[in-house]
Amino acid sequence: MGPISNAGKLMAVISHASEPEKSAPEPLLLVQDFVNSLHVHESRPSEEALVDPEALRDWLAERRLMDASEPVSGADLAHALDVREGLRALLLAHNGEPLDRDRVQKLDGVARRVQVHVCFGADAEPELVAESGGVDGALARLLAIVATAAEQGTWQRLKACPRDCCMWAFYDRSKNRSGRWCSMESCGNVEKARAFRERRRAGD
Repeated sequence: MGPISNAGKLMAVISHASEPEKSAPEPLLLVQDFVNSLHVHESRPSEEALVDPEALRDWLAERRLMDASEPVSGADLAHALDVREGLRALLLAHNGEPLDRDRVQKLDGVARRVQVHVCFGADAEPELVAESGGVDGALARLLAIVATAAEQGTWQRLKACPRDCCMWAFYDRSKNRSGRWCSMESCGNVEKARAFRERRRAGD
């Protein structure tokens, strides 16, 4: 698929961006964007930004996670999708959904493959740094962001919408971390209406 088609699919995915206040802070926003590279629809086919190795390379290079000149294989794409869906499983668990252990196991497998190490920069503060380049390095950088966010307490606020026809990643900024929906105007109101109908049927 050529770069124009890839860009078109990517923009279609970005067009479903969460409410502005539900965007994660940098650099965790990169992880949120990565999870949201798949846009699930209720009434039409899902939109996939990472349709092939070239699309994956473009996506990662655009965000400066790897160099655009580096090769990307079908195996690299499979590893990236395993990471994405494993992260989505964790975000659903953050929202109270059962943990999909099979997806997390695949995520763990890729995490063992990519390598990061602790580096002390000029300010003497520890930082997780990817050891390799290419897709492995890009995935390592994303996982390093997750590890740092978990330490800072922001990772747990990144959630996925529990509707099967959505699963969009959003950042919960509520004081008690009680946010459940990517948007009340869409998924939240739909689920509230569905629950109301079920209560009425139960009362008949």
